[in-house]
Amino acid sequence: MVVAIAGGHGKIALRLTRILSARDDTVRSLIRNSDHAEDVREAGGEPVVCDLEHASDAEVEGAVRGADAIVFAAGAGPGSGAARKETVDYGGAVRLIAAAKATGIRRYVMVSSIGADPEHPGDEVFDVYLRAKGRADAELARSGLDYTIVRPGRLTDEPGTGHVSAAPSLPRSSITRDDVAATLAAVLADPGTIGKTFVLVQGEQPIEQALAAL
Repeated sequence: MVVAIAGGHGKIALRLTRILSARDDTVRSLIRNSDHAEDVREAGGEPVVCDLEHASDAEVEGAVRGADAIVFAAGAGPGSGAARKETVDYGGAVRLIAAAKATGIRRYVMVSSIGADPEHPGDEVFDVYLRAKGRADAELARSGLDYTIVRPGRLTDEPGTGHVSAAPSLPRSSITRDDVAATLAAVLADPGTIGKTFVLVQGEQPIEQALAAL
């Protein structure tokens, strides 16, 4: 499988790249900064410089053309303002939805957030972020693509356990980046997750078992 990962230098994306590369999938990692290319290569990915905020439609389509699946793991990141939540967390995701349709890619996995809601109230930056993620999720769900939307809880850098809880709604809790990446890899390999939107937090079930229960 050829997987294009947006936000390819992110902490989850690099972990996912290592997992996919180890199982002989090909990873095409979309990055904004060419200085990050070597990190991507070390993880087993092929770096492709593509700034989703500023690239042309043709450039975005070229970055993903030939892939079997897209994983949107990009984000404006901590410290960014409300405007970039709109242009990256919403706008970048929607641009890749359009690129997937234009290039014939059916599979699209979204890394969203617990609490994502297009109607989330409030004017703080985090409120804008949750609305942006919720709107992106809604666009994907009505896109006609073979989507899965994963909404992780608070992310930690502790070692993964391989055990999670996954359900359409769960109380707020944490999840390791290792386990998010492992879940994304499992989602890509499991067509039964197509059309599913679920919250992901640390739990007691092995990842594959938790996904099967959805």
